[in-house]
Amino acid sequence: MTARIIDGKLVAERLRAGLAARIATLPFRPGLRVVRVGDDPASGIYVRNKDRAAAAAGFDSATLHLPATTTEAELLAVIARLNADPAVDGILVQLPLPPQIRAEAAIDAVDPAKDVDGFHPLNAGRLASGQPGLMPCTPKGVMHLLREAGASLRGARALVLGRSQIVGRPMAQLLLGADCTVTIAHSRTRDLAAECRRAEIFVAAVGRPEMVRGDWVAEGAIVIDVGINRTAAGKLVGDVAFAEAAARAAAITPVPGGVGPMTIACLLENTLEAALARRQG
Repeated sequence: MTARIIDGKLVAERLRAGLAARIATLPFRPGLRVVRVGDDPASGIYVRNKDRAAAAAGFDSATLHLPATTTEAELLAVIARLNADPAVDGILVQLPLPPQIRAEAAIDAVDPAKDVDGFHPLNAGRLASGQPGLMPCTPKGVMHLLREAGASLRGARALVLGRSQIVGRPMAQLLLGADCTVTIAHSRTRDLAAECRRAEIFVAAVGRPEMVRGDWVAEGAIVIDVGINRTAAGKLVGDVAFAEAAARAAAITPVPGGVGPMTIACLLENTLEAALARRQG
């Protein structure tokens, strides 16, 4: 078996084009503000990609780049100003933050109605209880990709490898909401490989390069690789050993070009949803 490649770039392009078409009909431009503190290289790449995608889709987007010496109080003051600005529909505080700033304090300070990352405890609680709200972008993007792959989710055995608040836990909630039978596996799971082999839907989000070997993947499974890891040789790889897994899976996302583009597209989708909800509310 050779797996079908799930092209995240193509799906993200279609999603962004649809957003641009909707924005073109609106009497306003949804406002997105990204707050970046310091000079983390990976954050810089992500923010530049976000800026280009937002501008192309017609958003009013800007990045506030604060020095690495910014204090927590100074960052919270910036967030408060953005919360109060009626032209701003979405706020994203780029992680990681410098050590003097608690990520939890920054996330909690964002107005939940403008929390386009979907990380605020109120939005996390809405997701956990099955209520509508702004969803974390990466798990939301994974759901788009599963639909693109033609996954039959109702009743399917789904496994999420990883339990982070950013991906693993909200991913499990979204799969549960789609009527999957969901397992969360992690570093303390007994006989992890055997647990993974039971999955028809396998989402790897553990942050360890090529940890998932081919014989961890069930024949005919759909594999979504959220991991983006750089090897010592400078190559980007996922959490899944791609060639090995592709020999067994029915469909699989590549790294790069799989989940990554969907995260930005879903950030923009969240911003439009937040803008419409604020104006209709």
